[in-house]
Amino acid sequence: MNKFSVNILLRIILLTLSTITSVWVWTVLGVFPGIAMAILICMQIYGMYYYINRVNRKLTLFLESIRYEDFSIRFSADNKLGKSFQALNHQFNEVLEAFRQTRAEKEANLKYIDTIVQHISIGVLSFDTEGHIELINPAAFRLLGIYRLRNISELKNSHPGLPEYLMEIRSGSKILYHTRQEQQLSIHAASVRLQGRLIKLISLQNIHAELQQKELEAWQNLTKILRHEIMNSVTPIVSLIGTMQDIVEQDISPEAAQKEAIEDLQEALETIKSRSKGIMNFVNAYRDYTTLPKPQFTQVNIKELLSGVSSLLQPELKQAGIYYHYEIDAAGTEIHADVAQLQMVMINLIKNAMDALEQTHTPAIQVKATMNTPSQVHIEIIDNGPGIDAEAMNKIFIPFYTTKKKGSGIGLSLSQQIIQSHGGQLKVSRSGNNGTTFSVFLPVS
Repeated sequence: MNKFSVNILLRIILLTLSTITSVWVWTVLGVFPGIAMAILICMQIYGMYYYINRVNRKLTLFLESIRYEDFSIRFSADNKLGKSFQALNHQFNEVLEAFRQTRAEKEANLKYIDTIVQHISIGVLSFDTEGHIELINPAAFRLLGIYRLRNISELKNSHPGLPEYLMEIRSGSKILYHTRQEQQLSIHAASVRLQGRLIKLISLQNIHAELQQKELEAWQNLTKILRHEIMNSVTPIVSLIGTMQDIVEQDISPEAAQKEAIEDLQEALETIKSRSKGIMNFVNAYRDYTTLPKPQFTQVNIKELLSGVSSLLQPELKQAGIYYHYEIDAAGTEIHADVAQLQMVMINLIKNAMDALEQTHTPAIQVKATMNTPSQVHIEIIDNGPGIDAEAMNKIFIPFYTTKKKGSGIGLSLSQQIIQSHGGQLKVSRSGNNGTTFSVFLPVS
């Protein structure tokens, strides 16, 4: 018999003796001593009831700890009452420990997932059927150009049409959205049910650079094919024309009647030869575009870069009568770049601006360097020329395309390729009513 049973038996015996004694006291000693004995009996009965209900109270405490997820409770106070109580306490403690470990694992997994969501470069946000934001990570804020979002409808001012797209897009679908900042966002949607509520999960990814890279690779492949085919055709023609010239000059003895015809033949051959060499030079100009070496990255100071380019071009600018001014608000900023390639880009952009100012009465070029964001420097080359028309604006970075009579159409596309290889962007826009602005965006090291 365990201690609990012995304790109950002793309490019953004590209660029985107390009852008998109470009757005797009531009969012999009177009412008041009898009432005192009755109170004692009631206390014994309550003590026995409390003692017997110990298991029920323990079970209630156990269930409450599970309900409120308080797994710090331990059951061991009544282990001395016998093996049955020890076994029950042990099982209660084991169950609570299992719940505690499960919660700890769940919290660790949630923390791990939250860390991933907060650090990935893909924007992630979720919202309910009313548009209320449930989750949004820093990448989504960065891609959308905002710092706070409580409801999808708040995007209508900065991104017209986007709230409607996000609310209507179906699970498993994707769309391409163009932002005002000329970003191309690939938007994917998925839906989940969370505690009976429908939650839509959206991922945002800027694929502008990837699309530009694919376009760039396509143009590079095209130029390689064109160069191969044209060179194979033009090279023997040039060689053959040179041989024909030698024959005309050395083997044919011009007679009076033939002299004029021979001179015409020589002139025609010279023209063909000159044009053929021009075609060869034209095609070879694209070799730089398709074989651009990889950047040799070093630390480049923005002020030193622009002052060096400005000093190099100052004589030409002065001779052309162009007012030139540059200002640097990011004087101490350094970037990780190939200084020779960036100099090539800046020289090309400034010379393009010079060419655009040939018919301008008071030509001027302004170069500005500012911090667009703490992690990005913005360099602008601004001229007050006639500007670029809308049709040319959309084609200006395409290889072979040029608006100049003597241009090859390779400079701007080559400059864009260099800037992209540095992880930046090259853009063009109109400067007010007249003029053109080329913008170079480069990441700060």
